[in-house]
Amino acid sequence: MRTALSIKEIIFVSFMLFSMFFGAGNLIFPPFLGQSAGEQVWLSLIGFILSAVGLPILGVVAIAKAGSFQVLASRVHPIFAIIFPFLIYVSIGPALAIPRAGSLAFEMGMAPFLPEQWVASRSSLLLYTFLFFAVVWWFSLSPSKLVDRFGKMLTPILLALLVLIYVKSWITPLGTYSAPTGNYAVHPAIQGFLDGYLTMDALAALVFGIVVANALRSKGIETKKSLSTYMVIAGVGAGALLTIIYVILGVLGSSNSTTEKAENGAQILTMIMSKLFGESGTLILGIVFTVACLCVSIGLVTSCSQYFHQLFGRLSYTWWVTILCVLSMGVANMGLTQILGVSVPILGMIYPMAIVLILLALVERIIPSHSLAYVTTIVVVALFGIVDLVNITLLAHHWDKWMLEFPFYKEGAGWVMPALLAGCAGVVLDFRNRVHSIR
Repeated sequence: MRTALSIKEIIFVSFMLFSMFFGAGNLIFPPFLGQSAGEQVWLSLIGFILSAVGLPILGVVAIAKAGSFQVLASRVHPIFAIIFPFLIYVSIGPALAIPRAGSLAFEMGMAPFLPEQWVASRSSLLLYTFLFFAVVWWFSLSPSKLVDRFGKMLTPILLALLVLIYVKSWITPLGTYSAPTGNYAVHPAIQGFLDGYLTMDALAALVFGIVVANALRSKGIETKKSLSTYMVIAGVGAGALLTIIYVILGVLGSSNSTTEKAENGAQILTMIMSKLFGESGTLILGIVFTVACLCVSIGLVTSCSQYFHQLFGRLSYTWWVTILCVLSMGVANMGLTQILGVSVPILGMIYPMAIVLILLALVERIIPSHSLAYVTTIVVVALFGIVDLVNITLLAHHWDKWMLEFPFYKEGAGWVMPALLAGCAGVVLDFRNRVHSIR
């Protein structure tokens, strides 16, 4: 048993966590923010980094403090500690994030090089996702080797490609900043924060905790204090890398703002790469997307398989890896639009509860783990999420005229004020119970 890691080992663990966080979605959001923010890109990036980097790091810290995701969730109720983690693992595993990564890897890494009739054929996507998830399956079979494989192989490749793109942008300037548009002109930092919130990496932080802990154990770190310390260090290291990459991508997007506009970050990156590298730019971008999607998929398959193996012990870890890869390949062939249409509203209901759990865990000195604030806040946020889900999926936004009365609802954060009020109510109930116990 060891109590300390070398600096090299710490760097590789941080690389591993970074690569699991940094997927195709993280590539897309910052360039679009940069193009929309224009001259206000730096204020927007500050807000974006606070939520897109800050929340995931806080999630890793929260898991390190609590010991595990299940322990943290049990502060609400033992049944909640079973249901909520299960929903998260299913939602960001085979139901959305893993299939989305496979589908995006095809669209950005393979489709540009195929004839149009091949791209339109479902057999092309089927063959590609089979090969993609075969690679994911192979990497995921040995979770103890993830630090070496991510730290020494995939992450350096991804970082080198992104640095190459940034250096080339200095040699071949893309343009100058333009005037910000929409909310970026009025509240750039707030809009950037809300954009970062949509990355939903805070959910991944709760899921990846088990992978980081097991990777550290494979290095000989066993004590709870040492595990907690190195999990926090890995979270900060991964956060620093994410910050650097987000700044690079955001600045690239803002430099492209004076030319033709695009509807999403993928289109912006495609235009940027074409200007910087010509026809070879599409190939470089395809490699970046493919590596990023592979990293995220491997991390998610590994963490989900470890979780389901612990929950349902009859099937081995290898079996769960196989099951999740097959399921993810099947869902990926539904097409990206269908996947997002079904799963994103459900994730929108789950995500606020995860944020609440993280924040409550970080203020344990003020609000103890046995506080009723856990129950009141989670119940209110869950009810708000269910109502919002019904409004979006079943009622075609028919209740929007009432929902818009909540502050920040239009920006996707209407749950914040109800959560604050519910948390205060829980603290008041705690105080009343203490007073009654003294009497």
